[in-house]
Amino acid sequence: QRERGKSVGGGPVVFDRVKGAYAFDVDGNQYVDYVGTWGPAICGHANDEVNEALVKALEKGTSFGAPSENENVLAKMVCDAVPSVEMVRFTNSGTEACMGMLRLVRAYTGREKIIKFEGCYHGHADGFLVQAGSGVATLGLPDSPGVPPGATQGTLVAEYNNLESVEALLKEHECAAVVLEPVVGNSGFIPPTQEFLEGLRAMTTKYGALLVFDEVMTGFRIDYGCAQKHFGVTPDVTTMGKVIGGGLPVGAYGGRRDIMEQVAPAGPMYQAGTLSGNPLAMTAGIKTLEILSRPGQYEKLTKLTERLVEGILREGKAAGHAISGGSISGMFGFFFCEGPVTCFREATASDTDKFARWHRGMLERGVYLAPSQYEAGFMSLAHTEEDVDKTIAAAKEVFATI
Repeated sequence: QRERGKSVGGGPVVFDRVKGAYAFDVDGNQYVDYVGTWGPAICGHANDEVNEALVKALEKGTSFGAPSENENVLAKMVCDAVPSVEMVRFTNSGTEACMGMLRLVRAYTGREKIIKFEGCYHGHADGFLVQAGSGVATLGLPDSPGVPPGATQGTLVAEYNNLESVEALLKEHECAAVVLEPVVGNSGFIPPTQEFLEGLRAMTTKYGALLVFDEVMTGFRIDYGCAQKHFGVTPDVTTMGKVIGGGLPVGAYGGRRDIMEQVAPAGPMYQAGTLSGNPLAMTAGIKTLEILSRPGQYEKLTKLTERLVEGILREGKAAGHAISGGSISGMFGFFFCEGPVTCFREATASDTDKFARWHRGMLERGVYLAPSQYEAGFMSLAHTEEDVDKTIAAAKEVFATI
């Protein structure tokens, strides 16, 4: 949070509590919150049903160090909902899930190299902290101090929504997997083209690589069956987190049975975690998915989010600003450029100074947005049309001042 805040200036907002669609800072100010603890709070903060279930679970203990019934319940809910997942392993975070996934795809294929995309984030493990070079696709270089060059030698980087950049790498290297956010949320909100996802599915099959969707952000956020159900493209392996923990630390990776059977104790690939599958995270995840499975929930998210995005784009353009953006269900984003933005390179053409001024103006008017041009925003079921209209009105005021 502190690092993200550097991009918009000023000190970080320190929260005291959250409830529903709102966050309250230590000075007593209230904000309409579109960060939603970076995605998990899809039912709203401190949801009463989730909290009630957690209190009951807490009385039984916080961690067992052994399998629990709720692990199986949540695992079955995930397997039933997500097209690619026949078996699943829970972890404590999205980063852990991606670390396990990386080891798994290499163990299954016997290959070392993976392809990721510029601007896609897959946690802070060394092998994923890679940027692209000057070309469209290049061998990865470490993108953070403390990451040794050897840790990223197996990571190749391609351009999002550019199939040619992927095939060029697949032709030259034997790759274990192509890994991507099916909708980018860590370069701002960047949707894929249908042709891109379908092309990746065909291309990975052709070259013997696995297709991996990192759905830590999109999982159960844009559809109950994740982005893969929304787009009708089924990967081989999927990582998840955020929503499936209902606000508690959680991660998961899953996929085809023959792939997942590589994971210990069923197979030889080791991965474990002391608090993985703990009863509190599983309880919050179960109740959250129960709420999301009720009729009309994603339609509500879509309606509210589209109302917000359309209103902000309308007011921004009316004030003479170059602005673009979009949404899928309860996930959205804006760029201060003409757009459309289809990859990270195009995202970097945005006016980040203007975004910083806009962000500060919105904050002063009680609207809490992600403090970076390169982050998606999130709607919750607790938001109302009144919240959205207040946000649009605030945006109109700020657009007139920047």
